[in-house]
Amino acid sequence: MMRLGTVWIRGKRGLAAALRWSLLALPFSLIWEWAQVPLYTLAEDGAGDIVFAIVHCTLGDAAIAFSGYLIAALLCRASDWPIRAPSAGTMSLILFSVTFTVWSEWYNVYRANNWDYAGAMPTVLGIGLSPLLQWTIVPVAMLAIWRWRLH
Repeated sequence: MMRLGTVWIRGKRGLAAALRWSLLALPFSLIWEWAQVPLYTLAEDGAGDIVFAIVHCTLGDAAIAFSGYLIAALLCRASDWPIRAPSAGTMSLILFSVTFTVWSEWYNVYRANNWDYAGAMPTVLGIGLSPLLQWTIVPVAMLAIWRWRLH
């Protein structure tokens, strides 16, 4: 076992579950990233730039999913939170993911100028609605699939 603060996670099992969770996130993220291309000025770039951005962002989404799973495991005190504490775990993961996404979108759009929103992107307080929805909808769908596969 590995002690993280006052919470225990069963080392290899917890990390393996987080890895499986992030792998499950990959197809969801790939579809979401591809679908939201028109909401960014990226749609005006060449095909190679668009493909690079989609792959880059999809892998970033998998990293967010991995981290979110571990944070939910810590907060729920269970590395198998999708079974033992699905509501609390999902809410923890969504809170982390949305918070990180707000920071990332703000930083990349307004500070680093790494990307920009197209006129079609609805925003909430200047942050793109599509990435916010991604991290509220996708984890719920992933949880349903995860639980379905295990039962």
